[in-house]
Amino acid sequence: MSLLDQSLGQIATSVAGATAVFHQYKLDFCCGGQLSLREALAKRQLPADAVVNALQTLQQQPTEHIDWRTVPVKQLIEHILTRFHQRHRQQLPELCRLARRVEHVHALDPQCPTGLADHLGDMYQELESHMMKEEQILFPMLAGGIYPAGPISVMEEEHLQHGDALEKLDQLTNDITLPADACNTWTALYIGLKELKEDLMQHILLENHILFVQPTHAAKDDDRQLCCGSCQ
Repeated sequence: MSLLDQSLGQIATSVAGATAVFHQYKLDFCCGGQLSLREALAKRQLPADAVVNALQTLQQQPTEHIDWRTVPVKQLIEHILTRFHQRHRQQLPELCRLARRVEHVHALDPQCPTGLADHLGDMYQELESHMMKEEQILFPMLAGGIYPAGPISVMEEEHLQHGDALEKLDQLTNDITLPADACNTWTALYIGLKELKEDLMQHILLENHILFVQPTHAAKDDDRQLCCGSCQ
């Protein structure tokens, strides 16, 4: 199947470095990951050649990328908990603090991201509630081989809400673009926002397109191997 006919989610989970290309062209590979690359490019009126060439170059490069589709479910859950859940709990309180400082000091600047601190606070509350439901209810079921349609659909719907929150974050910050004379606090804030956005999109991608997808064959967890990149 050609890259253009594969979904953004498929490409993002199989081509090491693809998410960086998608970020560059503002292609939503997490909540919009069900769209084919062809559909996503048409939606944003982007030429296909540059994106496809970038992805093909990545495919040809040797890599030690982990193919999370082949990793045991329990190991993937542990990765999500340590790499994303814990990280979000560190990121958002500090970003809220930085945003309040910027809004206070630069309130008269027309480029000031007014309302950002409150928005980040709302994001933190929503994300914390979401992660707690995963940790206490859904993840233990998935680890036990149970794939409950109801809880999974609820989490996927909340992922769409997180995607909407990221869109609002972009609106408040002019796509996280620093003004030329930004102070160190403002700079640190926007660097952190970019990291948060990339992390949250990768987090949602792993859950929607790998963790929440019930295996179609009865392979034992212990038989699933880590990919060292040779199967790319």
